[in-house]
Amino acid sequence: MAPEIVHTRQGVASVTQRYLWVVAFTFGLLHGFGFAGALAQVGLPSSSIPIALLFFNVGVEMGELLFVGAVLAAILVGGGVGGRLRLPRPRRLWRIAPYAIGALASFRIVQRVANF
Repeated sequence: MAPEIVHTRQGVASVTQRYLWVVAFTFGLLHGFGFAGALAQVGLPSSSIPIALLFFNVGVEMGELLFVGAVLAAILVGGGVGGRLRLPRPRRLWRIAPYAIGALASFRIVQRVANF
């Protein structure tokens, strides 16, 4: 990950930028295998796993579409991107989310390694 950031800062296209579909496909495939393994451990018959994966993915996509629709509706209600609704945006507030996500991710990594 760090070399990708350095290369991007130097103007070199990253692997993700050059082969986006390969990265997305691999990421999805690995998550699908992990989810299929979890379904098998729960006791779902192996013949039912493909249909369970299909409907899980359809549900995820529908959730994403609903979220995008809600965001677009909020933008329209607020008067558009440059519209009437102007909220104050203190600079320090924008740092809270990345640090909170990083702290939570670090906690989960330590927790998983400790359980391993």
